[in-house]
Amino acid sequence: MKLNKNIKGLLVACLFGIILSCNSQTKKNIHEKVIQRPNIIYILADDLGYADLSVYGQEKFSTPNIDKLASQGMLFKQHYAGATVCAPSRSSLMSGQHTGKTSIRSNSKAPNVDEGQPPMSGETITIAEILKDAGYVTGAFGKWGLGYIGSEGDPNNQGFDEFFGYNGQSVAHRYYPEHLWHNREKVYLDGNDWKHKITYSADLIHEKALNFLVENKDRPFFLYYPTTLPHAELMVPEDETFKQQKEKFGEEVPYTGKGKSTGLDYGEDLIVKEYSSQTNPHAAYASMVIRLDNYVGEIMAKVKELGIEDNTIIVFTSDNGPHAEGGGDPAFFNSNGIFKGIKRDLYEGGIREPMIIQWPNVIKSGSSSNHVSAFWDVLPTVSDIIGVDTPKESQGISFLPTLLGKQQKEHEYLYWEFHEKNGRQAVRTGNWKGVRLEMTNNPNAPIELYDLSTDPGEGNNIADKYPEIVKKIADFMKEAHQESDRYKFEYELK
Repeated sequence: MKLNKNIKGLLVACLFGIILSCNSQTKKNIHEKVIQRPNIIYILADDLGYADLSVYGQEKFSTPNIDKLASQGMLFKQHYAGATVCAPSRSSLMSGQHTGKTSIRSNSKAPNVDEGQPPMSGETITIAEILKDAGYVTGAFGKWGLGYIGSEGDPNNQGFDEFFGYNGQSVAHRYYPEHLWHNREKVYLDGNDWKHKITYSADLIHEKALNFLVENKDRPFFLYYPTTLPHAELMVPEDETFKQQKEKFGEEVPYTGKGKSTGLDYGEDLIVKEYSSQTNPHAAYASMVIRLDNYVGEIMAKVKELGIEDNTIIVFTSDNGPHAEGGGDPAFFNSNGIFKGIKRDLYEGGIREPMIIQWPNVIKSGSSSNHVSAFWDVLPTVSDIIGVDTPKESQGISFLPTLLGKQQKEHEYLYWEFHEKNGRQAVRTGNWKGVRLEMTNNPNAPIELYDLSTDPGEGNNIADKYPEIVKKIADFMKEAHQESDRYKFEYELK
């Protein structure tokens, strides 16, 4: 399948001029924008809530650089992550498939390996592969989580020319790791030995991402930047920003591991997958988001400095709802805004995400959109931008028309499934939202129903009033879920 896709990519490149002469005025307008082959920077925060940005309502701290990005681009109000935890959400993004189809649907660790998750299927056609086949240089900098080194899910086997960062999620729980990965080479970090904290990984990854921009400024590039900020552990260098946040928040309740007595802190007894204790968790979390905002500002400045601003798309979003781990306190920060739920929930707070897209001279500055979109729409959107066909395996719909101010096709429904917390499913169709819980013991558990137009906080379950809508959602759930050896729900719908 991938070989055929490569051939297809070459044919598309040869016929690019023919595509540009398409009779459709919409296509003509689109491809007139695309002829310069825009660079694409996709910044993916880790466990950042919908309202963790000041432009989305955060009041405890500010994010001026991301706010500026919004003022220069389009802010999405109804964009959804692929899943409510890291790995399946990223799999959905890369594959253009929702979690009923994509090959990674949980955060499980790969068996019999020291580090890494089960691999994404080698048959998956990723965004990176599509862009690489179209002549883009592709780089990923941050956390991968879709296949251990050397597997078919290895980032170098999924279309990325260069990867630098964390391969597996457990090691990514630590901001001062002993090592990171550059492609398939283990890179040991100066001064870090699981006892001493010298090299802050997020800073190093950011430096490498900026270098990628400099090295590839003269050719079309795709920079995928899945930063680890602000995922737990809550850990940041004790710089001036951290000191200011400590002073602002004053005395706090320390995070001490919820009863764990060993393994939290760097030293002889460290357990890598745990989270470090933190005396000032609120100050640490705020400082981490502020640091991320600074990174975004530096990326924007570098793109401008390199003279490529007018031909570069910058996307900012998050992989799932806010976390309550390692001292995380989404209630204190109102991280999910008006929405119910956090990470691992399929309520809005667990899956509705901020998304901002800047594309100079194409997207209207300071605009916003209520278009309902999701991670699996990104791949078809990118395909549309560069003028190639979307793989038939995708469930996504291009939102390029929305970016261009054109008429937009809408989803019949969006679907999520989650194979932890006793099994969960959710569907959004129009303004209706259905959520099914506790499926391990009852695959046909009752479906909760909410009207998001009047109840965005999902506080009033009205399933008993609209049985026909509940039945429709149940049918969508059955239709969307494709069984695999690893991910099964046994249906006996009545």
